[in-house]
Amino acid sequence: MSHAASSSHDAPLAGRVAIVTGAASGIGLATVELLHRKGARVVAVDRDNNVNALAREGVVPLVADVAREASATLAVQTALAQFGRLDILVNNAGIIINKPVVETSLEEWNQVQAVNVTGAFLFSREAMRPMMEAGSGAIVNIGSYACYQAFPNIGAYAASKGALAQLTRTLALEAIGHGIRVNAVGSGDAITNITNAIQPDGQAYLEAHGKKAPIGRAARPEEIAEVVTFLASDRASYMVGAVVMADGGMSVAIQ
Repeated sequence: MSHAASSSHDAPLAGRVAIVTGAASGIGLATVELLHRKGARVVAVDRDNNVNALAREGVVPLVADVAREASATLAVQTALAQFGRLDILVNNAGIIINKPVVETSLEEWNQVQAVNVTGAFLFSREAMRPMMEAGSGAIVNIGSYACYQAFPNIGAYAASKGALAQLTRTLALEAIGHGIRVNAVGSGDAITNITNAIQPDGQAYLEAHGKKAPIGRAARPEEIAEVVTFLASDRASYMVGAVVMADGGMSVAIQ
């Protein structure tokens, strides 16, 4: 094998530029690391200042709230200014509230939709503009098996992930004529910090809940990142508008 072929195999995303939201921890962090390892340069976006620890050659951190329109504009501008292009967007940022609908305030409902759906809308809209000019690109949204399965006390979250699945499909139809593929990952319970705000030990809670999946365990963030990276790569060139379930079988299990 030639050196060029070997390099291409080791770094299949060399030359590509990505934006990843919710990048400071969990699936977002694992995705940043894997994309970078595969050769991509990354703008890592998170509202947590801890994202600054990711700064290195080829990784530019950006502290920003995805629910703000200006954040999406700034992230795309940063990618173009720092790296000259934008090829990949991973909409990963998400929050969850664990309450029955009758106990959920309008402010809480709106907060979940703003981060989980509106953030993805804003970042996709802004990212698609330079991608359309280039005639290529890939957008990957991080969904959940909750877009298919119903559980008590996560009404706001489940509704947001259902909306994200439909946003994915609609964007896919609008974008493919411009060479942009849009897909989503239906993630299972991954051991992340998403429930830390509603559980004394969020990671332990997710690890325990994940055991209800047919596979018998929760996902490691790195496992979801592998699916994300596949969808963002040329290997998924015929995948358009798909919600790829990486949930250990939870979406097909009888509850």
